[in-house]
Amino acid sequence: MAESNNNVITHGLSGKLGDLIVFRNRNGKTIVANKPAPRTGELSEAQKEHQKFFQEATIYGKAALTDPATKAGYAAAASNGETAYNVAVADFFHAPNIDEINESNSRGKIGGTIKVKATDDFKVAEVSVAIYNADGSGVQHGLAVQSANGVEWVYTATANNASLDGDKIIVRVSDLPGHLTPGEKSF
Repeated sequence: MAESNNNVITHGLSGKLGDLIVFRNRNGKTIVANKPAPRTGELSEAQKEHQKFFQEATIYGKAALTDPATKAGYAAAASNGETAYNVAVADFFHAPNIDEINESNSRGKIGGTIKVKATDDFKVAEVSVAIYNADGSGVQHGLAVQSANGVEWVYTATANNASLDGDKIIVRVSDLPGHLTPGEKSF
């Protein structure tokens, strides 16, 4: 593959030349490449699944750019010839991660905190926390607030919990494309 910058002959050229080469434009550069070979044979189930997932990613990428704030965020993250669309599509391929759930300051009292460290390749959109008793009954739930460091999210307890024995914390982290990553920790 060859690239051409500000070449008078190839500037703005796109399409194919016979059955030999194709020209594409990307961020002011003309890219020259061999003509792709035609697909042969049937796709495997894994290939069909990947194709479907990629189609969903491209639909998300187009839809994300219709919101000016989301488009600006993706554009700010773009680098090295990427576009906001490229960053949005790539974001669709990665679900967020839960790196740590720290309940050491919760103490089962109103005002106690649970800290969740969550990361994403672009942006964590929301972190929800729910606390359940050992018998499965719900104690409380709500949204965590992002701290200044951008990685830690803090949930502040709104109800007292007399006994923490066997209780569980269920955390759900979501990103802009809507992927949900669940996490769980016992007291």
